[in-house]
Amino acid sequence: MNHATGQTRHQDRVWSVAEHLDDVLAKIAPLDPIELQILEAQGCVLVEDITVPVSLPPFDNSSMDGYAVRAADVAGATEESPVALTVIGDVAAGSGELPEVGPGQAARIMTGAPLPPGAEAVVPVEWTDGGTGGGPAAAMRAHSAAPEDAAGEVRVHRPAAAGAHIRARGSDVAEGEPALRAGTVLGPSQIGLLAAIGRGTVTVRPRPRVVVMSTGSELVQPGEALGPGQIHDSNSFQLTAAARAAGAIPYRVGAVADDAETLRSTLEDQLIRADLVVTSGGVSVGAYDVVKETLTALSATEADGSPLAGGTVEFRTLAMQPGKPQGFGLIGPDRTPLLALPGNPVSSYVSFELFVRPAIRALRGLPEVHRPTTAARCTESIASSPRGKRQFLRGSYDAEAGTVAPVGGAGSHLIKAMAHANALIVVPEETTEVAAGADVDIVLLG
Repeated sequence: MNHATGQTRHQDRVWSVAEHLDDVLAKIAPLDPIELQILEAQGCVLVEDITVPVSLPPFDNSSMDGYAVRAADVAGATEESPVALTVIGDVAAGSGELPEVGPGQAARIMTGAPLPPGAEAVVPVEWTDGGTGGGPAAAMRAHSAAPEDAAGEVRVHRPAAAGAHIRARGSDVAEGEPALRAGTVLGPSQIGLLAAIGRGTVTVRPRPRVVVMSTGSELVQPGEALGPGQIHDSNSFQLTAAARAAGAIPYRVGAVADDAETLRSTLEDQLIRADLVVTSGGVSVGAYDVVKETLTALSATEADGSPLAGGTVEFRTLAMQPGKPQGFGLIGPDRTPLLALPGNPVSSYVSFELFVRPAIRALRGLPEVHRPTTAARCTESIASSPRGKRQFLRGSYDAEAGTVAPVGGAGSHLIKAMAHANALIVVPEETTEVAAGADVDIVLLG
C-alpha cells in the first residue's frame, strides 16, 4: 500500500473517542525513574517503598512548655496547697546533656525538648507560678530577661500523672515500619515525612515536561493591542495551566504563525525539553492548517538529518463534538508524543481533558489516568445532539443535589461558558436529545 493510498483510507475512517484515547495511551510509557532531592520531587510519583530508619519521635520529649517532674512529687498539688519544687536547670529543644530530676526537683523544659532522666511527666507552665512566687503563670519569662527562672523554686498547682504531656519515642511511627508506598504522589505532607525520617533524596518518576504551543497568524499576546482580524491567544495559556494542574512541568511557547517552516523550526528547538508536545489549531481541512501540513509530511524527512526525522503524525476525524479533528504521533529521535488539538478554545480544552490529561498521567506512572465520572440528573433539556457523535457539553454540577445544568450553548468558541463549568455532560452517540430530569453521565473537572 503506497503512502498516498494509506493516507486517503486513514482520512476516511472515523474514530471513536475511546479508540483514539486507547491508541494514544498504547504508545505512551511512564517516564524512567530518577533520583531527586526531596523538594524537587514534589508532585512526582514515588517508585520505591520507604521504611522508617529511626523511630519518630526518636526520644521521649515534651509536648508543652513547662516543668519535667516526678509524678509522685505533684500528686497532691492543688491551687490551695501548691507543691514547691527546686528547679535544677533548663532543658531546651536540642539539649544534649540533660540534668537528672530527683525527688523534690523539677527541670524547666520547652516543647520538643528531650525528657530528662528521672522525670515521668511534664507540668504545663500554666499549672505553675512560673517561678515568680505569684499566681498561675500565663507563660515563661524569656531566659535572656530572667535567667534566674532556670533555678530557684517553682510552685505547682495541679497534679500530673506519669506520661502526661510527653510524646513517647516511636509514638508517631516505629523504626522499620512502612512510611510511604511506591505509587504515592509526593505532596507537602509526604515531603515533610521524608525530611523527618532523614531522607534527602528519593527515587521517583519525574513530572513530565510538556511544551504547549498555539498556531495562527491572527493570535496576539494578551496585554497587546488587537489589530484588524486579530484575537488574543487564549489556548496556549489555558492549555499550559491545564498541563500544570495535571502535574506536568509546562513550557508555553508564543503563538506560531501559519508558516510551515516556522512551525517546523520551532518544534525542532522545543524537542530538547519535551516529554510531550501539545499544539492547538491548524488540524482541520483549511488551506492554512499549518500543523496538519507540516506534520503530515514528517515521514518524508527520514533521512534529511532533521531533529524531527522519522516522526509520524496521523490526523483523524473523531466521532465527537466539539473536537472532531485530532492529530497524534511520535516525533524526533526519542519518539516524543505529540497531540495536535483543534484551535477553537472549547474544542481545545475538551480535547485536553479527554486525551492530553490522561497522557500526562500515564507519563507520570499513575494507575488511574481518567477524570472521575458520575451520574447526575440534568435539570434542563438538551434539545439536539448530533447522531453518531459523542457530545460533551459544559455543565454546572451540584454534588449535594446530584444535579447538573448545561452552561452556555454547544458552540466550540464559547470560552466564557467553559470558565463557569465544573463538569462535562456526556451525550452518547445514539442519543439525539435529553429530557429535563433525565440522568446523564458527567465528567468531573474539579
